[in-house]
Amino acid sequence: MGSSPVATAAASAAVVALAVANRVLYKLALVPLKAYPFFLAQLTTFGYVAVYFSILYARHRAGVVTRDMLALPKRRFVAIGLLEALGVASGMSAGAMLPGPAIPILSQSFLVWQLIFSALLLGRTYTVRQIIGCLLVISGVILAVASGANEGQFLSGVQLIWPTLMITSSAFQAGASILKEAVFIDGAKRLKGKRPDIFVVNSFGSGFQALFVFLLLPFLSNLRGIKFAELPGYLNGGAECFLNVGESPIDCGGAPFLPLLFIVVNMAFNIALLNLVKLSSALVASLTSTSAVPISIYILSLPLPYIPHGAELSTPFIIGAVVLLMGLILYNLPQLSLKQSKAD
Repeated sequence: MGSSPVATAAASAAVVALAVANRVLYKLALVPLKAYPFFLAQLTTFGYVAVYFSILYARHRAGVVTRDMLALPKRRFVAIGLLEALGVASGMSAGAMLPGPAIPILSQSFLVWQLIFSALLLGRTYTVRQIIGCLLVISGVILAVASGANEGQFLSGVQLIWPTLMITSSAFQAGASILKEAVFIDGAKRLKGKRPDIFVVNSFGSGFQALFVFLLLPFLSNLRGIKFAELPGYLNGGAECFLNVGESPIDCGGAPFLPLLFIVVNMAFNIALLNLVKLSSALVASLTSTSAVPISIYILSLPLPYIPHGAELSTPFIIGAVVLLMGLILYNLPQLSLKQSKAD
């Protein structure tokens, strides 16, 4: 069942606007909570569960969500939850240590991972042009990361583990997005052509994500040097920093306003993005959100509240961003021509 071009265009515009705000606020939210990224991950995840299930309950009472939708098999939701838990925790840990403009460009490895997973899990095939586009995206990311190879360059002084962890985080998120698309495809078959409501997918996915974030917290925090016995103190310190109360040894200026604003915008972005996945596909939604990359990079390089010094973009980093965008455009061209042929 196809969607109207107007609805898809409106959904795409919402995704672009929210993607820019989400990327900028992602870095700003980690400024006061730089020492507590796992606390922010936990807070964000459980916030999703409360909001999404409240909306799901209201939509079920209104008859929008049917019993058949709620009875869909939960195996994929478990996998989605695990992948998103790993993606959020690893992404926030890396994001706290990376310069702001590096986050959106490293996150574009998401497209490459999506292409790989959609081919493996959904059996999709791609043209030579699309594959070349993805290779350009990879090249752009490598150029951006390589800009920190020499002293004085954009990522100099940043350990290689943090860019690597951000790229790994994108792999987890890409796998989850492909599984969400598979839920919509399989759900349409089970529901006789009617796709599942997006809040069914969001709610159950977030529910299992919250469970896995909680279960994985001791392991993930240990990777950051926080022992299990120190975990209660870490969470208490994170709560005090988030509320900006007590005598925290670090500066928590900007909390709780910036983290709360990020959570609200991130939730709106996830809903808009999943709606676009439902109307089109996971790859189209990914390509749409990537159009926000150059705007995000520019904004994050400027002096911002709580990041007054900004960041100076090196020449290799700018070249990497240009190469990446060329790859996105090249990949997107076949998609546009395909949509036009279907519309005629």
